Amino acid sequence: MKLFYREYGSGSPMVILHGLMGSSDNWLPQAKMLGGQYHVYVVDQRNHGQSPHSHDFDYRVLQEDLRLFIEHHNLINPVVLGHSMGGKAAMNFALAYPEKLSKLIVVDIAPKAYEVRHDHIVEGLKAVPIESVTSRNEADEALASYVPNPSVRQFLLKNLLRKPEGGFTWRINLEVIDKNLELIGVGLLHQSVFDKPTLFIRGAKSDYILDADRPVIKKFFPNATLVTMDTGHWVQAEKPEEFVKVVLNFLHE
Repeated sequence: MKLFYREYGSGSPMVILHGLMGSSDNWLPQAKMLGGQYHVYVVDQRNHGQSPHSHDFDYRVLQEDLRLFIEHHNLINPVVLGHSMGGKAAMNFALAYPEKLSKLIVVDIAPKAYEVRHDHIVEGLKAVPIESVTSRNEADEALASYVPNPSVRQFLLKNLLRKPEGGFTWRINLEVIDKNLELIGVGLLHQSVFDKPTLFIRGAKSDYILDADRPVIKKFFPNATLVTMDTGHWVQAEKPEEFVKVVLNFLHE
């Protein structure tokens, strides 16, 4: 699958993977800052952003999408960085193809299985009358009873696309995401080890990476460092400058 991407800067390559219901748009400020020292590729994963839709949607296909992207662009030893779902896709890729990347950065997701967490969000998006909605404010009002946090709604409604002929549609493949939510919560596909430098960044106000997860992180990523920032789950969005500083400090060690 040929994925949509944006690129910034020059130098050694870095590939960034967004999380569930995100897109490359969410990473523009961080990518531009990182582009001062790296050649940054920010990818829209399948069923997200401007990349193609597909009925196949699990970590095996996301892992292979990343492999094909790196091979197609002839990227040699890129840094791979992923947030949440993108972080787990990046972990699976690193375990399957350790020779194809130099360093791994995982943002607020652990190498373990999770219970389904976003079903209320998907139900909220499905409750938006997409065929008849006439404005973003109207969509926001429909979503508010499911997602009370305005900033999270703003993030989700970036997936609302105005059609040339009028009206709106979803940029994400909402039907396929809904059907495969349980597959996004599974543990890692591989039981191998990635022993190259790895950074885990977690939000102190998030429960995605717990202190109890340190042993399982070390099991799969023995050369891993864990940094905690004073944020929630969307670490890079809440404190972008500090996040970029943490990433660059790790890469320059």
